[in-house]
Amino acid sequence: MQNFIELWREGRTRFTNQLASISPEDLFKKLGNSPNSAGFLIRHMAEVELLFAKNVFGNMDVKVDAQTLKAGKDTGEWTDLRSLKSIVEEAGIQLEKAIESQKDWDAVIETKEFGKKTKAEALGRISTHTAYHAGQLAVVVKYGKP
Repeated sequence: MQNFIELWREGRTRFTNQLASISPEDLFKKLGNSPNSAGFLIRHMAEVELLFAKNVFGNMDVKVDAQTLKAGKDTGEWTDLRSLKSIVEEAGIQLEKAIESQKDWDAVIETKEFGKKTKAEALGRISTHTAYHAGQLAVVVKYGKP
């Protein structure tokens, strides 16, 4: 199990290491005609991690209001850097607790979003989801315009 936690922590640094250098002005940036701002991407990654912690890995202590998923698009409201960093930190804590609590990584879970997966496969899914959007975030911050 410790290997799964280490794998997830290391993969997540592709996201979290960026947060130290992101400015409040960066949150408004978008790339070309892309619909999503840096602020939206940060909020979205944290929300999906919280959803995985609760709905996939069973951490029922998690409280999540998946605003980016409800909205389905960037509404321009994710512009408070302190709040975004706070939800990212909470998502990390809750997902790590959820990973630590797993007993059977071969157990199959099913969701409407991605069908049937083992818990190990689901961990791969959330790790790559975060890394995928972390790459987008890096490009948006570097080349995007408000």
